[in-house]
Amino acid sequence: MNHVLKTCVAAVAACAAFGAQAADVTMRLSHQFPPAHHSAKNMDQFAADVKALSGGKVEVQIFGAAQLFKPNQHHAAVAGGKIESAIMLNFQWGGAIPEMSVTLIPYLMSRVELMKKFVGSDAAKLLDAKMEAKGVKNLAWLVDANDGIFTSAKHPLIKPEDFKGVKIRGLNKLFDAGLAGMGASPTPMPGSEVYQALQTGVIDAGFTGVQAANSRRFYEVQKYGVASSIILAYDVLVVNPDWWAKLSPEARKAIEEAVKKAEARAMPKSDEIPAERITVLREKGMNVTVLTPAQEKVMADAMQPAVIKAFEASGPDAVKLIEMLKKF
Repeated sequence: MNHVLKTCVAAVAACAAFGAQAADVTMRLSHQFPPAHHSAKNMDQFAADVKALSGGKVEVQIFGAAQLFKPNQHHAAVAGGKIESAIMLNFQWGGAIPEMSVTLIPYLMSRVELMKKFVGSDAAKLLDAKMEAKGVKNLAWLVDANDGIFTSAKHPLIKPEDFKGVKIRGLNKLFDAGLAGMGASPTPMPGSEVYQALQTGVIDAGFTGVQAANSRRFYEVQKYGVASSIILAYDVLVVNPDWWAKLSPEARKAIEEAVKKAEARAMPKSDEIPAERITVLREKGMNVTVLTPAQEKVMADAMQPAVIKAFEASGPDAVKLIEMLKKF
């Protein structure tokens, strides 16, 4: 009898301990990035931070590499309550919120000083409000890349005339207006599809962030890379508003504090592309050129007019947003 009693007490204690450790809130988070991608690693740390800051009461379950939803499905999935949260690249809003693509105007916002001023600014709040009007609440502006690399197989894409006739991965109508202005033929596609498109010859050249060129192994199918601080790409961390409203103040506080940590981790340390990002691509066989300021100006002069014209005509608040950014 004594033995049975001790066993029952132990079982109850074990159940109590399990209950104390179990999360009260589950936050499923979907994104498109492979495990080695810097944004994926940032979200892994975000999950760990939320758990620690909430005392284990909030658990972030991550579904990466587009295993749950494709990039173009994230908005509807979060707004419809199929999942609590997702990471979306700002330019993936497309025609739904065309003003979200303002950071893709070449060489406009890629300086760290401007990125720091943007977070929490009236410009950011304007875009946050537009996302909320579309059924999701934005919690974070996480810098995905403040650089870009044009990759190619036949010749490096260093100056505007090098792009003539090149079939290249595009981002959206806005950025692609600049590529078309240099004579290229852009085809918009998510980063997860670019490797295969390059491998099979659907496109001749790629475009992505310098770190992503490594994590997505572009060096296996592209001989040349031309890097510069050309655009600013943000990952926005969106949540379902109804789910968010039902959270306890303590749970929201833990998530918000973890978000601040994630934003700080994502913020670049300087305007220059870190040397180690270039080195790793070169060590893996890619011939990489980093544009000089003079070469960047040539590219800016070639791309900006068409992109700014397209942007200002894209949405009702586009001109207003440009004016806000000019005050930074």
